[in-house]
Amino acid sequence: MKKLNIYFAAGIPGLEDTSKIAELIQRSGADMMEIGIPYSDPVADGPIIQKAHAKSLKNGITLEILFTQLFTIKDTVTVPKILMGYLNTILQFGFENFCKKCSETGISGLIIPDLPPFEYVENYRKIVEKYSLHFSFLITPETPPERVKYLDKLSSGFLYAVSASSTTGNENIMLKNEQYLNGLASLPLKNPVMVGFGIKSKSDFLSVTENLWGGIIGSAFVKILLEEKNWEEKAASFIREIKG
Repeated sequence: MKKLNIYFAAGIPGLEDTSKIAELIQRSGADMMEIGIPYSDPVADGPIIQKAHAKSLKNGITLEILFTQLFTIKDTVTVPKILMGYLNTILQFGFENFCKKCSETGISGLIIPDLPPFEYVENYRKIVEKYSLHFSFLITPETPPERVKYLDKLSSGFLYAVSASSTTGNENIMLKNEQYLNGLASLPLKNPVMVGFGIKSKSDFLSVTENLWGGIIGSAFVKILLEEKNWEEKAASFIREIKG
């Protein structure tokens, strides 16, 4: 069975909804989740997730509030929970303090898209490992095979394969980049590969995961949280449809 990873931004649609959404994702059958730390300038993200970040910040989310929310579901939401955020926010909180809080609140892994690998190795890897956290790097169709293997070596948990060099939610992403995805499947990697960016339906999910471990859905799920009045019902049925 292919693994489904659902991304959502913390603090939307309402400030207190983070825990409720995490419980819904688990209950609906997803295998893991990425919880986005809202940031004022999310450069890797498209309009939907940018809008989610802006709404969350307006709602008043902070890392302190998020960690308090995560603590309440530490023992009930048992599928892997990954925090995804930009480095500046984490540095303001204090990198070691951040990792310690992750460990205390049941977070199993981190994705920091704007943290360069050399800086990770030089300054942060020991701290991440000290708190027994996984760390996933991103690769794209332009990443050479040797670089993919290097980033795989630095990663643990999974390797995040961006389906195309684009921002999240881009309608023009060509999901079935067969040469790229098949090339990843043929490499001798230590981590399983999850494909993200542009997956909006069950057929998209099955297509990109044909030879790979799993897929990550963000914008299509976040759109439901932002736009649907009965978002709980719609979000749950969306996940069940993908996994069914």
